[in-house]
Amino acid sequence: MNKIKYLLISFSLFTLHAQAQEADSLLKALDSGRVASTVDAAFKSTHVVLSHSSETQKKHDLDLRIRHHFGDIGGRFGSAHTLYGLDVATDLFIGLDYGVTDDFTVAVGRSKQDELFNFSGKYKLLKQKTDASMPINMTLFAQLGWIAREPLNNSEFAQYSDRFSYFFQSIISRKFSSRLSLEVMPGYLLRSNVEDNGDAKNLFSLGFAGRMKITKRLSFIADYTLVNGLSRPKDLTESYYNPFGVGLEIETGGHIFSLNFMNSEYIVENNFIPNTKKSWSKGGVRFGFTISRNFTLFKSKKEDPDKKSKIY
Repeated sequence: MNKIKYLLISFSLFTLHAQAQEADSLLKALDSGRVASTVDAAFKSTHVVLSHSSETQKKHDLDLRIRHHFGDIGGRFGSAHTLYGLDVATDLFIGLDYGVTDDFTVAVGRSKQDELFNFSGKYKLLKQKTDASMPINMTLFAQLGWIAREPLNNSEFAQYSDRFSYFFQSIISRKFSSRLSLEVMPGYLLRSNVEDNGDAKNLFSLGFAGRMKITKRLSFIADYTLVNGLSRPKDLTESYYNPFGVGLEIETGGHIFSLNFMNSEYIVENNFIPNTKKSWSKGGVRFGFTISRNFTLFKSKKEDPDKKSKIY
């Protein structure tokens, strides 16, 4: 309960600070007489560490994303015997994100864990303005997961629909300055396949994420997803932990490269939200990386300044 109180206090401070900046922006807009414009790039990438950001792909842009999570750095399954986790890959992911419009992205990917295929859509509903007319970004995210592996026993997938899970999330972000962006992510996971019979099939989650720009090409990123303590039962045979990750994001033109440390073994929300079994305090931290390469499939005859590679 203390964690929830701290998170609610943090969110209240987040809101108060946003309101103060709205009032300041409004006064500046009235003084200058300028029309408010959209605040660009709250986040540089469509992902943070584990979680999605509020960003969507530009129209006709295709993002090739490769992600890799290694094994435990310390603890029972880590240390020098596994080269601090580098000998063990807990999850691998390759995916494609395509911008149908500037505000709507569709994606497909496949991860090693459960041979999980994911299909998702992401729509930016609200855009932050430089004045008080719109203080936030809001992006809606929906994802279907399909487990393609063979069942572990005859009763695991009693019905074929048990292979599917569904995740819905609202991503609310604000760019407070040229260096700092924060977001809040309430979500809901629906699934039929659970590892612990006493666990809830449907789970609420509440995520938090941020990006702090250090230099023109380097940013510190972090995200935390609260799952335990919400709708999940406490008397489970397995020990589950809230996913938490930190990293460094490096922008190199058309590439974005991030070096991350997290406690979650898995990459896709349908897996890491319900099934994180590692703890930062017990050596369950692992190294991972993400490589993102952006391609423009259809070039407009008229040059679009937003299509150029930018450093935010």
